[in-house]
Amino acid sequence: MQRVLVLEDDDDLRFLLCDLLVASGAKACVSVDSFEAMVLRKEQVLECGLALLDVNLGGGVPSGLDAYHWLKEHGFTGGIVFLTGHARSHPLVRQARELTGARVLSKPVNAKELMALVKEPHGPGSTS
Repeated sequence: MQRVLVLEDDDDLRFLLCDLLVASGAKACVSVDSFEAMVLRKEQVLECGLALLDVNLGGGVPSGLDAYHWLKEHGFTGGIVFLTGHARSHPLVRQARELTGARVLSKPVNAKELMALVKEPHGPGSTS
């Protein structure tokens, strides 16, 4: 199974997502609440095979889109899934949908869909 990065500014949701991902078979969950916290844990983050990124981190900058670009610039090859509570027409959601290799899931996240993500092969760490 793989390690999963969860970048989410809502503490309760972040902890719930990590618990669900680990229960679904993820090897580990790297849990961060901000772009800056993600950068500080660079080594652990880049070992993940899947990244779940909140599109709109606290309504400010940097956003989940900035996290996507940082990950790609630093050689991240895993799958990237954006999480959003905004409508499809929100500018950040529109931009996220246009990014190569990324998916967008609406909050509240469907547990079965989330659990299936863990089982998909992605990048580094996707094998046992």
